[in-house]
Amino acid sequence: MKKHIITCSLALAVMGMYSCKDKSSFTIKGTIKNPSEAKKAYLLRADTSQVSIIDSVELSDGKFTFKNQSPTANLFKVRVGGTLFDLIAQNGDDISFETDLKNEGHAYTVTGSQESDKIKEFNTFSNKYGEMNSKVVNEFQAKAQETKNQDSLLKIYQPMFEKNMANYSTEVLQFIDKNKSSLAAFYAAMSLDPYKYEPQLVAYADGLEGKFKENASVQQFVKQMAAVKPISVGHNAPEFTTKGIDGRPVKLSDYKGKYVMIDFWASWCAPCRQENPNVVRLYNQYKGKGLNILGISLDEEKAAWQQAIAADKLTWQHASDLQKFEGPTERLYHIEAIPSNFIIDPQGKIIAKNLSGKSLEEFFNKTFAKL
Repeated sequence: MKKHIITCSLALAVMGMYSCKDKSSFTIKGTIKNPSEAKKAYLLRADTSQVSIIDSVELSDGKFTFKNQSPTANLFKVRVGGTLFDLIAQNGDDISFETDLKNEGHAYTVTGSQESDKIKEFNTFSNKYGEMNSKVVNEFQAKAQETKNQDSLLKIYQPMFEKNMANYSTEVLQFIDKNKSSLAAFYAAMSLDPYKYEPQLVAYADGLEGKFKENASVQQFVKQMAAVKPISVGHNAPEFTTKGIDGRPVKLSDYKGKYVMIDFWASWCAPCRQENPNVVRLYNQYKGKGLNILGISLDEEKAAWQQAIAADKLTWQHASDLQKFEGPTERLYHIEAIPSNFIIDPQGKIIAKNLSGKSLEEFFNKTFAKL
């Protein structure tokens, strides 16, 4: 009987611990070693549009406490001495945070929030690649001051940078796959190049249906990916009709049964004009094997458009709505930046998009090698 009473007392004590936990707010208790000149800690909230300071406290012997509210899990940042540390918190969390400001890698420990553990894991390898890329950029800039031939340096350092980014993106995708039910995976996904990794982001967004319903950032992302999905790789390219440079109607269906690259560009777009020689070279190389290009200009002035076509020797078919980003074709294909392109196979399916430079060359090499 006595043992039963003790057991019941322990159970009641445990229940009391959990029932007394404040579910209307979260707490972050921090310890800062070697704060040096840092006098305050700041709490920042990250949402879809901005990161804003929502609280600040004085450090007392290197310690601080924040108490705030977030009905749903959200990304927060603690800033001390100019360094930012990511946490994910929601009401009911009792988080302990510790860091040493002398640590050059900005390492920190966090307990009381499994989601914060995950975002910390992401930041660990994200920071690693950030340091690698900073080293590449610094070396390039240092050597660029010693030579006028920066093109030769770019040929060395750009592949190094791109390799780092490719390896980083691979780790991000692996992290997302292992943590699909974690909000940290969402913030990791937001660091990916949305053009290069659109198919993966669309698939990830499909898996978020019904999850994190109260998180505005997540729901906005899901909505954006739903809009992009019909024009993503693997889907049939939507039909359109626009005006050719001679004023006659041009339809996507005119290219039925053929390979065609829809190339969105403009005379005023410097990156487009820089890429044009590469596109011209590849077109001349593969037009005999069935490559077609339809240039869709975002110009508003026909004269400027025509002059750019002649200057860049763009010998394929051209059309335009002459309405910049607001043309019906541009809106149908969700064009928000240029250069942008869609490569469509003879069956009308989008097989690649937004390729340029070496990536475009490699894709054409692979596609037309078998023809």
